[in-house]
Amino acid sequence: MTPQPHDWDRPEAGEMITHAELTQVCRLSARELDELVEYGAIAPLQRQGEQLVFSRACVTSLRIAAQLKQDYDLDLFTVALLHEHLKRIEALEREVRFLRAHLPAHVAAEHREGPQPWREPHAGTGRH
Repeated sequence: MTPQPHDWDRPEAGEMITHAELTQVCRLSARELDELVEYGAIAPLQRQGEQLVFSRACVTSLRIAAQLKQDYDLDLFTVALLHEHLKRIEALEREVRFLRAHLPAHVAAEHREGPQPWREPHAGTGRH
């Protein structure tokens, strides 16, 4: 079964993607992908014959970086930096989700993501 494009957004641990597939999915040329490998932005897991093989875990952040490259006409060195930052953000978000999942229920219920509602600083205290 050939994975659908949306399947790349949920890479399973240990799954691999070839150099050619990665260029297609991320809309990068083979030369651009090779340059990102030279910069150390992505590292191949292994070589299968003449083909480099990568972890599918790099797909999401590399796709975003490649899209930003196209949208803002960025050079590949900047794309490499963006990719590193995006990977770090993904890791931190996973860690936050993990930690929140292990919070006691009364603490987790108090936390709200996003803007908090306005509260009058002295409301209900009898002070004016």
